[in-house]
Amino acid sequence: MRIALKELRESQVCLKIIKAKPLLESAVVEPVLNECGQLVAIFTASIKKAQG
Repeated sequence: MRIALKELRESQVCLKIIKAKPLLESAVVEPVLNECGQLVAIFTASIKKAQG
C-alpha cells in the first residue's frame, strides 16, 4: 500500500504541473486531481489504521 501511496503522490505532483503549465484545460485536469487527492487521503488513512 505504501508503494501505491507513493505513486499517487507522484501522480498528484505531475497533475499539478500539467495544471500550472496550461498543457490541458483546467476543467479536464481538476476532476482527476481531486480524485487523486481523495485516493491519497484514503490510502493514508488505511496505512495509519493498519499500523495500529
